[in-house]
Amino acid sequence: MNNTQSSPTKLLEPEFEGVYGRYKVTIEDKEEVQRYRVSVLLCGITFCGGIMQWLMIGPTFAWIWLVLMAISLGLALKWIHIYLRPLHNALKIFWALGCMGFLFLGFNTGTGMMLSSIVKEPVWVLAIGPLFAALTGLGFKEFFCFQRPEAIGLTILVPIALMGHLSGILAQSTVMVLLGLSSILLIMLAIRKFGMEAAADIGDKSVFEYLQRNKASKVTS
Repeated sequence: MNNTQSSPTKLLEPEFEGVYGRYKVTIEDKEEVQRYRVSVLLCGITFCGGIMQWLMIGPTFAWIWLVLMAISLGLALKWIHIYLRPLHNALKIFWALGCMGFLFLGFNTGTGMMLSSIVKEPVWVLAIGPLFAALTGLGFKEFFCFQRPEAIGLTILVPIALMGHLSGILAQSTVMVLLGLSSILLIMLAIRKFGMEAAADIGDKSVFEYLQRNKASKVTS
């Protein structure tokens, strides 16, 4: 009875050969990948929505889109598969710092003036910059793993736009174009990921299991 009941699950959990041995892609792994992909797509849509509203209507209420973007980015970082814990934790810390900077900006300027204040006083980029640093890290991970051209654009254009505005080198119109293009590239990246096997996003779990065993052995020794 037990073998009969467990066999469908085993069929849905194929084994792969990794660097440090064989590993399985579980149902839970696949569900996490789907949540990650949906979160990345929502991040791209809200990023693009904020830029579009800013350009077409004005920046007064565009901050709402940035809130939704921050939430979806946080969820993406929760479910992203990065087996190097220090790197994964660094992205989460950047995200948290960016969210705190966003709240600090809103408290000091008022929600309706948040984005206008960033335009008038570029130093405010430092407050929300870590949030976009986390987004850039996500793009770099996607490029490093899959060499997608849209990931290259996301990884390069966002820092150029923010640093260009902070330093005063780039005009506001150029910054908006770069950010708008970055948001479109992020949507493209997310959509293309839905056609990939879940195992591609999961990567080599044997590496993670090896690192976990080493960590456990150091603790017990």
